[in-house]
Formats: sequence, C-alpha cells, structure tokens
Amino acid sequence: MKPAFILVRPQLGENIGMVARAMWNFGLDDLRLVAPRDGWPNPAAGPAASGADRLLDEARVFPDLPSAIADCHRVYATTVRPRGMMKETVTARFAAVQSHELDAQGLRAAYLFGPERAGLETEDVAHADQILTIPVNPDFSSLNLAQAAVLCAYEWFQHVDETPDAILGGDHGGPASREALDGLVGHLDAELTARNYFRPSHRAAVMRQTLRGMLQRPGFTEQEVRTLRGVVRALCQLPNGIALPRRSRD
Repeated sequence: MKPAFILVRPQLGENIGMVARAMWNFGLDDLRLVAPRDGWPNPAAGPAASGADRLLDEARVFPDLPSAIADCHRVYATTVRPRGMMKETVTARFAAVQSHELDAQGLRAAYLFGPERAGLETEDVAHADQILTIPVNPDFSSLNLAQAAVLCAYEWFQHVDETPDAILGGDHGGPASREALDGLVGHLDAELTARNYFRPSHRAAVMRQTLRGMLQRPGFTEQEVRTLRGVVRALCQLPNGIALPRRSRD
C-alpha cells in the first residue's frame, strides 16, 4: 500500500493543493486532512493543485489524528524541532525504504505534516512511531508544507524509479563501436604519420597511445566519430579539394 500523506490542521487551501500536486508528481494519491481550518472542500486548493484534482476530490477528512491514522501501520511525524521524546529520528530516504518494505507486506505507512505556522504539536508527534527530519542548513532549517511534502514524496519515488542517471538525447545512432573508434584512430594516425608528426621516433609509441586514449575517453557516438573523420579529411586538403602535400620523413 502506498503511504498516506496526512495534513494535520492545514490552514491554507493553496498549500493543500500544492501538496496534492507534489504527491501526484511522484505517484502518491492517498491525501488525508485532519480538521482543516477553513473546512473542506476549499476553492483555493484546485488552482494550486495544477491538475492533481483527483487527489483533492478523493481526499478524506477526519476530525482528529487518531482516526486519520487508524488503518496505518507505521507513522512518521515530520518535524525539525527537538521534542525530548524517546523516538528514533530518521531521514526521508530511510522512511522511503521502510515504506516500501511495508508496502511489500500489504501494510501502510503515514507521513504527518503539521500546520503551516508552527508545525506539529507535541501531542501530534506522540502518535508517531518515528520522527522524520530532512537534513537542511542548520542556520535556516524551516521548510514550508509543500517543500516538506515534495521531498518526502520524491524520496519515496526514487526508491523504485529506474530512470538512468544520465541519458544522451538526440538522434546520435548510439555509442560508437570499437570498429568505428579504431577506424578514427587509424585514420588520424595515418594522416599524422604522412606529415611526420610522430617525432622523435623513440617517442612515437607513447604518442600513439596518448592519441588513442584521448579519442577513446569521451565515449563518442557513431555520429560523432563520422563527424571527426570528416574533420580530419577536411584538414588534410586545400579549399579546392586537393590533398595537402605530405612531408618527407626526417
């Protein structure tokens, strides 16, 4: 079961909408409200949700926190203030791992977020199993409601997201094959050899190794290798297409 995001006594409809948007960005859809100050539904929530209206339509309202977490099996209280309670403090990343472990068992986690002005009260935190604190600049540790929600939702999503860390865009034909790279190295080597580049002769082997290392390191695509070979050909001929003369070897 995906975790529930529970807003305890939220004050502004705009913030409820932004939390819904953050949740839906990362695939979460169980939004619960505990005694919202201005009642529910709130007309200010819709525009701030920016398309996550389904979460607002399906949001459940509870009169108190115990009833909101009654079906949950682990509860995280998001707060940065020390409470003097004997409760373990975890990061959003750690809570995400636990939430997925619970999900695999058919159990549900809940994230509690307090009112915008002062956050969760101590008696709210008392209902939680763990305190969730997001590491931030210790000299300025206050996050607004939507920021805290988006960070928690992001960490939950990242735990199962399989998006590659880096993707090369464009129509590039894929990574260059070893054959293509060898062709580029050989092409450049031949032109440089014809122009007596590898001097002195006792350094030629090292110079060729350095040249190959330079060309292999960037991870060229097939298109880039073809382009570089075109550059080499262009550099080795005059503007009228006649090949540049080759120097005789010393």
